[in-house]
Amino acid sequence: MIYCLHMPHKWNSLEHTDDTMAQSLRRQHRLAQVWEHFIRTGEVFPKEALRAEIADSWHRCKEWGIDPFAEKPEQQVTGAKLTALLQEKAELIRIATPFMQKVHSFVAGSGSVVLLFSGRGILMKAVGDAETLRAAPHINFQPGARWTEKDEGSNGVGTALLLGRPIQVAGREHYCRKYHAWTCSGAPIRNESGQITGVLELMGPIDTSHIHTLGMVVAAVQAIENECRIYQRNCELTMLNAHITSILRAASNGIIVLDSKGIIQQINPAGERLLSMSNHQATGLDLCQHMKRMDPLRMLLHSGVELQDQELELTLWERPIVCVASGRPIFDEQGQQQGAVLSVHPIQSMRRLINRYSGSEATFRFENILGRGPALQKALELARHAASDDSHVLLSGESGTGKEMFAQAIHNFSDRATGPFIAINCGAIPRELLASELFGYQEGAFTGANKGGRPGKFELAAGGTLFLDEIGDMPLDQQVALLRVLQDRTVTRLGGERPFTVDVRIICASHKELRAEVQKGTFREDLFYRLNVRPIHLPALREHIEDIPLLLEAFLANQGQKPHPPVDPDIIPPLQAYPWPGNIREFQNTVERILQASREGPIRIEHLPEEILRPSPRQMAPKPGSAPASPPPLAKRSELRESLDREARVEIMKALEEHENNVSRAAKALGLARNTLYRKMARLGI
Repeated sequence: MIYCLHMPHKWNSLEHTDDTMAQSLRRQHRLAQVWEHFIRTGEVFPKEALRAEIADSWHRCKEWGIDPFAEKPEQQVTGAKLTALLQEKAELIRIATPFMQKVHSFVAGSGSVVLLFSGRGILMKAVGDAETLRAAPHINFQPGARWTEKDEGSNGVGTALLLGRPIQVAGREHYCRKYHAWTCSGAPIRNESGQITGVLELMGPIDTSHIHTLGMVVAAVQAIENECRIYQRNCELTMLNAHITSILRAASNGIIVLDSKGIIQQINPAGERLLSMSNHQATGLDLCQHMKRMDPLRMLLHSGVELQDQELELTLWERPIVCVASGRPIFDEQGQQQGAVLSVHPIQSMRRLINRYSGSEATFRFENILGRGPALQKALELARHAASDDSHVLLSGESGTGKEMFAQAIHNFSDRATGPFIAINCGAIPRELLASELFGYQEGAFTGANKGGRPGKFELAAGGTLFLDEIGDMPLDQQVALLRVLQDRTVTRLGGERPFTVDVRIICASHKELRAEVQKGTFREDLFYRLNVRPIHLPALREHIEDIPLLLEAFLANQGQKPHPPVDPDIIPPLQAYPWPGNIREFQNTVERILQASREGPIRIEHLPEEILRPSPRQMAPKPGSAPASPPPLAKRSELRESLDREARVEIMKALEEHENNVSRAAKALGLARNTLYRKMARLGI
């Protein structure tokens, strides 16, 4: 998986305005006075001139007796200890290095350096201009340098470690004078358990720092953490594969016993099912004559080289059989090889197991899709019909309408429900990697290719469904490759020569209007017609607002409170009047906000978010190409608000009159908190 850091193309393009530069200079001048006063007296004056976390850091440095005028750098960790540290953190360094290089590419030439530290503040790797590293002899950029607060005073590494969060320390905010010309932006790197395993820092001259520098470092740290999590899961899958290999050697798998020439001597019942023949029929069959690729079997039979999870393809009765095989040679008492035993397993059942453990399963069903509105029911009816055959399905609709939910429901309602459901977002994968993700690759197909190659999503989805989300974002060259697969129903891995048949049902989705994309030339017309066999449009939430009460009840029930707080019916009209540009996804998040605002008490209209009660004209405007709600949402919202305000004003005035203008008693009678009543009175002009 590749992560994109959205940063400026050129660091030099981040230019401060004259006013901003002037403000920065004035701030640094003021900080210089505060720093000098603190070094002399140990007091921060004036206190408001310094951030609280920096002031706390200075006090710690003072207590530790750190020399603020020290210039000479010292190597803190060397020899065997440094070697052990670098070995221990080898995977973190490997994963972080490309992101460090990416960050540095945006600041190259600015005199900045990207640094990676251990969780104990020890420098492990530096990426920066060579002249910058040489031009700062008083700063230690060598692996092994210790940058904790106790060693180097306030800085973006040591202070971030102590605070446990990202921080930027600029210029004279540093306790030690040698860093006064630098800005340090550091962010901790955490593992899945939340423990700090490292720190990433971008260090540059103060006159080149930018307001977004810390955000850029945080984005890189998030990408590194995600990549570390993926690596951890890959290790878990590798361990799972080792367990599967052990299972393959057991008698429950297909066992094939061969003599030294590759002639079958015996197969077990599982082998009979795999080869579709009895042991009697298989005995005497030359397996080599039915093997697509002979090298692995030849090495096993003639050289005694064990097979370890080799992918083999046999052709028996004009039927291809793809399996994963492990094999061991058989030796006699004199040590002469007499044959071999193969433990084989159908590859598709193995892939289904891997898919299940990696989360490639469809969990949603049609009964999970809530709504009785005509527009939604029409989409559901079309989806149920689509599940009855293997025709390609094209789901269209705005973001947040539940396209993947529909795709999973179609899969689970089809004859392929027992097969894998593989989803891939065509817009989230870089174009140069999309082909390898879809079609897989052979060993050595390109630099960095995994040993033994890797199956693509088409292979992994064999016997099931492949969901291509955001198909409208697929590059044109990959559209050509996809069209060829759809026409021939065969896939050839990158770097491979042999095409093989794939049995996959395709469901596509896009928030774009693909007909319009065809007219613009960004989507192939022939591919569009190939995919648009069963088009299904998913309505926006504003097109079936009659379902909002049902959805509200369901989402409240899913928030974990049993039973959920009572709901005032008056909140339904404002929810139905709002256009919900984010559709079901936005509605679900809003329900959670409403529940938090009510603090487990009755849910009333005052608990609705402000954008629901008073949406901006831009929010109320319909999306391009979409039909506005009827009546127009803005007019309906305005009339509703005026009506509710009139009713509320009458009710409050009546309560105040009955209780002789005692706000506390009136609030109690209305079932409101006194502060809530005061706010309502102020808003209504009472």
